[in-house]
Amino acid sequence: MKLEFHHINFVADDVDRMHDFYTNVLGLDNVPQHKFPRPDANEKTGFDGKIRFATEGNMQMHLAERAFDVAFKNGEVINPVERGHIAFRTDDLDTFLKLLDEKKIPYSDYGTAFAKEWHQVFFHDPEGNVIEVHQQVISSD
Repeated sequence: MKLEFHHINFVADDVDRMHDFYTNVLGLDNVPQHKFPRPDANEKTGFDGKIRFATEGNMQMHLAERAFDVAFKNGEVINPVERGHIAFRTDDLDTFLKLLDEKKIPYSDYGTAFAKEWHQVFFHDPEGNVIEVHQQVISSD
């Protein structure tokens, strides 16, 4: 099982202002939104808030609209767009989930509710910071 840094998610009330800062002040490149296909959200699943993306070439920044009701809406406990999170990509999510279970670390498994091509799981580190681990999946569309 391999883990690699993938992205940092910051949440904001004004996503465009944040994106402008990271691209025009810090010089990161814009990542077009079509490169991150999202499933349609409804009253019971997903997230339909605004998201913008930027990168320096290796890691990504995901700038998401702050939403306090995402965990409730999706029937989960951990809300990844309340305070933001750091994300890692794995090549073996099943093995990673077994590790979390063995260590008795609770997690919220959002599946592909937020991203059509990623199976996403969120949990807390010992200080309460939200961590995402995801694995790429083949889109069924």
